[in-house]
Amino acid sequence: QVQLVESGGGLVQAGGSLRLSCAASGLTFGNYAMGWFRQAPGKEREFVAAINWSGRYTYYSDSVKGRFTISRDNAKNTVNLQMNSLKPEDTAVYYCAAGSVASNNYSGAWTYWGQGTQVTVSS
Repeated sequence: QVQLVESGGGLVQAGGSLRLSCAASGLTFGNYAMGWFRQAPGKEREFVAAINWSGRYTYYSDSVKGRFTISRDNAKNTVNLQMNSLKPEDTAVYYCAAGSVASNNYSGAWTYWGQGTQVTVSS
């Protein structure tokens, strides 16, 4: 049974930082691309960042490029999202996902999902 468990969400002021983590189990972690998506109330789930199986290639949405950094540790089966210079518009539930192609920013193409962690950025 595949499990992706996110942690690290919370409430932060604009300009602050948070680090999200996702712990994976039940899959051969090093075989999967890992990604982060987010969903704000009343909006569709959107791509945030992704990393290929080796960690060599990373992808970001334009809205977070330069502020967020995705990384992975294949020895620990974890993927992280370091979020700096947070803005109120970053407020959303953040989801970890596992899939086959890191460059695919369509949520339907990702295979496994976590339950999400809330990130709230106050102005």
